[in-house]
Amino acid sequence: MAGSSLLALIDDIATLLDDIAAMSKVAAKKTAGVLGDDLALNAQQVSGVNADRELPVVWAVAKGSLRNKLILVPAALAISALLPQAVTPLLMVGGVFLCFEGFEKLAHKYLHSPAEDAARHAVEREALANPAIDVVALEKEKIEGAIRTDFILSAEIIVITLGTVSDQPFLQQLTVLAVIALVMTIGVYGLVAGIVKLDDGGLLLSRQPSPLAQKMGRAILRAAPWLMKTLSVAGTAAMFLVGGGILVHGLHPLAETLHHISVASGLQGVAEGLLDAVLNGVTGIVAGALVLGVITLFNRLRGK
Repeated sequence: MAGSSLLALIDDIATLLDDIAAMSKVAAKKTAGVLGDDLALNAQQVSGVNADRELPVVWAVAKGSLRNKLILVPAALAISALLPQAVTPLLMVGGVFLCFEGFEKLAHKYLHSPAEDAARHAVEREALANPAIDVVALEKEKIEGAIRTDFILSAEIIVITLGTVSDQPFLQQLTVLAVIALVMTIGVYGLVAGIVKLDDGGLLLSRQPSPLAQKMGRAILRAAPWLMKTLSVAGTAAMFLVGGGILVHGLHPLAETLHHISVASGLQGVAEGLLDAVLNGVTGIVAGALVLGVITLFNRLRGK
């Protein structure tokens, strides 16, 4: 009897771990939109720091991100236990914010001229080169700003994850949230550390005596800016897809309408999945445009 009880316990633990792994995988997919934006944004936040201080700054922001999640995970569990009906509205708010943030990026790109952005970067470079500027204070300011930004992005990740496991027992909710929080933090800031040191690695290789190493170094130096641009574009697109998908699933009339459109198209399999993704993305773009329009109008009225 003792042996059979032990086997039953091991089987229960294995089943629980399988469930946790499956739910963590689903949650990771749903938070992919935030992950892409998180990568690009944090890499940009660290830019401008002296090369020998880049990794310490990334490490400081990563520790701040862990502290953020130590606050957010218990808060999410408390909401799920005490006020479970608030999970869906919070998820919708997170979806709307993703759509707004994505559309604001597009609006900034087309409403601000390249000359304005170049002038802003020139001012930043001049400030960094000025010996009168307190570099330590500037670095601390960058770290604090990055941690504040991370809090918003981490909140989105935790809320989306909570929506995935809100109907599960407390232990599974806790484990999945902890796994996602830890994996996302390690993954994001590990990649950020690699991205910000790409140019240094490329420069080091380009100075080696080997012609092959030199070619690789020059290729890395050429690819680094394009990698940042690709991350930014992919992150923005994923924000519309994820945010729009959250809104579609939370608004049943909208979900039914888009489902009828998908069925009427006659598409099946992968094509049908692509159409659903496009519809979610369009929903995200429209929602982001509406929110940005309302906020812009409010700010102008307040200014007057």
